[in-house]
Amino acid sequence: MITPTSVTVARFTYLLICELLAVTVSLTYSDIIPLPLGLLGGLLIAGFFILIETTLKGFTLRGFSTATFGLGVGLFCAWLLTRVDIADLMAKMIKESAPRTMDALEVKELEEAVKKAINVTLYASLGFLGAVIALRSNRDDFAFIIPFVRFRQEGAQGRPVVLDAEAVMDSRVINIAHAGFLGGRLIVPRIVLQELQLLAASPTLAHRQRGQRGLDVLEQMQSDPATQVAIHESGAESGEQSLHARLIEIAKLLDARLLTNEDNLAKVARLQGVSVLNLHELTDALKPSIVVGEKMRLALVRPGKDDHQAVGYLSDGTMIVVNHASQLMGSTQTVHVISTLQTSNGLMVFAELEGA
Repeated sequence: MITPTSVTVARFTYLLICELLAVTVSLTYSDIIPLPLGLLGGLLIAGFFILIETTLKGFTLRGFSTATFGLGVGLFCAWLLTRVDIADLMAKMIKESAPRTMDALEVKELEEAVKKAINVTLYASLGFLGAVIALRSNRDDFAFIIPFVRFRQEGAQGRPVVLDAEAVMDSRVINIAHAGFLGGRLIVPRIVLQELQLLAASPTLAHRQRGQRGLDVLEQMQSDPATQVAIHESGAESGEQSLHARLIEIAKLLDARLLTNEDNLAKVARLQGVSVLNLHELTDALKPSIVVGEKMRLALVRPGKDDHQAVGYLSDGTMIVVNHASQLMGSTQTVHVISTLQTSNGLMVFAELEGA
């Protein structure tokens, strides 16, 4: 992953500030800290914290806020325990078991040291446990602790949905979003918008038409009051990552679902822990299940391959061949399924007229 220019500038600025502070301290206390030693100390301090920042590059602001909340809960629990004088009880036990050779001052110092050790251990341990448990928890756990409070706006409206270019160019997305099946905001990354613009300006007619259709779909979604569409600026840099990798990174950053109809992208995203909404899977799930013996009303629209056959279609395009129904073309008849055949072009169903 390429480091953004802003982060590089921030690191360089922090290093420069540390060196300036080191020079100031060395000039002020030149008899104790010589200038070369001060410069080396500033460089080591800056390098240490830059190393920590690099190690935590996958730790987001959301994770930091969650850990802070857990740390606060842990420290509060430790404070409650200190109110019941656990440290005093332990100190008294130590005092009673202390060797008789120790005088009163030594026993008192030992008692104070035990109190401080127990208090520090309680605060450090419970703070650590609170932060770790909070990082392992999800938003439903937080809602259980604090009823009616959500830490993200989409908690009540649903997680946001990131759209890739293929999903934007699929006009079915408008109807799905308008019907309310996509809860939460629809997010179109800037890189997807750039891809649509490149396709719309392509010299190839097919690419140009697809790009223009995608831009038209976006315009319709933005004008629809029932849908919330936002353009996300993250990931707009070219970089060395592929478009799919940047889409997955944005979905993980926003804790969003990824809407696509590319099977390979869906597989890679799921392997990386991203929730995927696949339009192909949705289409397959909405296809009617046809079993032998099922009855249905079917409009016969054209002749079949054999002279006595007539053909009708279901709403999803499934072709049904009805035997001995050629004379009834143009009408709607009740038929019952006698067999099905899976072909490379899809499912083919054979039926007979009811009562034949």
